[in-house]
Amino acid sequence: MNRLVGAKLSIVSPKVQTTRTRVLGIQVLDAAQVIYIDTPGIFRPKRRLDRAMVAAAWSGAADADVILLLVDAADGLTDEVKAIVASLKEAGRRAVLALNKTDAARHEKLLQLAGALDLEGVFDRVFMISGLSGDGVADIEKYLLERLPEGPWLYPEDQLSDVPQRLLAAEVTREQLFLQLHDELPYETTVETEAWEDLKDGSVKISQVIYVQRASQKAIVLGKGGRQIKRLGERARAEFEKMLERRVHLFLFVKVREDWAEDRERYAAIGLEYDP
Repeated sequence: MNRLVGAKLSIVSPKVQTTRTRVLGIQVLDAAQVIYIDTPGIFRPKRRLDRAMVAAAWSGAADADVILLLVDAADGLTDEVKAIVASLKEAGRRAVLALNKTDAARHEKLLQLAGALDLEGVFDRVFMISGLSGDGVADIEKYLLERLPEGPWLYPEDQLSDVPQRLLAAEVTREQLFLQLHDELPYETTVETEAWEDLKDGSVKISQVIYVQRASQKAIVLGKGGRQIKRLGERARAEFEKMLERRVHLFLFVKVREDWAEDRERYAAIGLEYDP
């Protein structure tokens, strides 16, 4: 979606289940306005947070004019993909299939995967793309534009998303947690933007809290002598300044809250339903 819209709205990392909530992106193509809803991945949920993420994904697809299923071509036909296809069949929904990361999969594997999924009978078209390089993305744009219903523009021409800046800022910092910390730890954390202050000199002061579930995790996020959180802050601040096109003063704090993944307020803060 970042490539389609032309701006960074959804955070990206090599780890699965990075996206936790629905993100709306707005693209203007000639005289048309296309609204994309980037949803969390769909997988077999184990915890309340997992269930909320999967519910957000299916909710995002419920009212869509076109469903675009993005499959990691390098991973192939996983159990999760099979379950999604089965759910689409059960709901009687058609979809468009996009095999992503074609630059990381062998040609023979791509053809085999495309053929196997096409035989499921739920896909109107199959595209092979690379979100990284942009290969094949223009073909999807053209296809979607031809199939979307006519109607009035829903947002101003210069608007890219309806995501509040505070939430978008929290997601950027959470992206750095995924990129820099150990495999399991990012899933045990969440980030909230506590304060956002526009200063007279045109810069912005942002204060954020990183919630972890155990004191040992707080020590890892801080790092020896505070070096880890300093590195997190530097990279998150660089992303903010690129996005906002102005100077950013970022202050990060780490707090232990053992039950944050069961706290109704935390779900509201990140845009998820507590009881999906």
